[in-house]
Amino acid sequence: MFKMPDEIYNLEKKDIQDNLLYYTYGIKHLLSLQKKGMAEDEPQYISSYRSFEGEAFENFIYERLLRWSVTQDDIVKFISKGPNAPKTESQSNTLSVNAKGQIVYRTNRNEIGEFDALFITKDNTLYMVEMTLTKSVTNLKRRLRKKKALLETIFPQYKVKALLILNEGVTGTKQLQDFCTVWITKPFFAHDILSWLSDQNREKRKPYQRVTDKRVVGTNALKIRPFKYYNTLTWLMKRSRSYKNMALDIRFLNKPDVMRKIDLITKFYIGYMEAEDFKKIAPEVTRDVPKKVVVAIEKEHTGELGLIYFLQHGRRNIDMVHILEKGGVKVEKKDPYGITVNEVHHILRAIKPEEKITIKENGIIKKLLKDDFLKQGKEV
Repeated sequence: MFKMPDEIYNLEKKDIQDNLLYYTYGIKHLLSLQKKGMAEDEPQYISSYRSFEGEAFENFIYERLLRWSVTQDDIVKFISKGPNAPKTESQSNTLSVNAKGQIVYRTNRNEIGEFDALFITKDNTLYMVEMTLTKSVTNLKRRLRKKKALLETIFPQYKVKALLILNEGVTGTKQLQDFCTVWITKPFFAHDILSWLSDQNREKRKPYQRVTDKRVVGTNALKIRPFKYYNTLTWLMKRSRSYKNMALDIRFLNKPDVMRKIDLITKFYIGYMEAEDFKKIAPEVTRDVPKKVVVAIEKEHTGELGLIYFLQHGRRNIDMVHILEKGGVKVEKKDPYGITVNEVHHILRAIKPEEKITIKENGIIKKLLKDDFLKQGKEV
């Protein structure tokens, strides 16, 4: 594996300082707090500043990686983004650079994957790079699993690995999956960048210094096998419950290619419950229950699969319900413009009467998932 270069470890900005000023930063809220005179030690200010600093760190590392990549003989392609990339329009079922300069995979109107950086080596390994200032990487595991699954699906010709670039003081790195390599830098600060962005009388920035090399390519240079997201959702629902005498086909869900798809979408739909049946297993839900409650299986960060339920009250008005192990329910209002509302809408249109789940079948499925998780744990 590659050794971390000194200029990344030491966070050397001198030669790229003005390049960092060409990126788009979401600092509107932070600047409004500054204008109000909010103290920098206020929790609201700290939260907004950390979000900006994370963006600045990502841009800094990308600029450094870009320059480093063209000195490495083993790297054959490095994907261009941000100010270094040509302007393109985001496209469906492929990788592209969006309006914010990020490398994304879109399906219809939704982005289902975003990558801080990507590069390919001579041995046909595709590295996804994640750079973050988080102090604990525990919550990264699920995100990395999803991104890896997406890349393996659209790039079956490559072996996929991850490079994480983190800051001193981070914890949890030993818990990361074996496809991950970690670089840890000195502490990063972005006060100078914010100072320039917030200065009304700021000095003129120098022209952006573009890196030009035959190995620095756009997303259109990559050969992709398209992943049809919504087709996959429907296929998983139909196939996982295709046997009349079986509530759920666990053997099917444990197939490697199916497991990869589940890692990618994190939740998939298996049918519906009638309102009266759902009220019996979740009497604590006080809101009106629609005629059909969509039943889904979600993959937790632990790898365990569990049941969740979706109540569509309107096209963009959806509640997600978890029935808790110790009794009671947890109800979460879903983002009206997030991907879940589109998924549920799609599934309700695709669902057939044979996809109905009874109270008995719901209990059987729950037990099957729990037993399989415990079995998998014993086999590890």
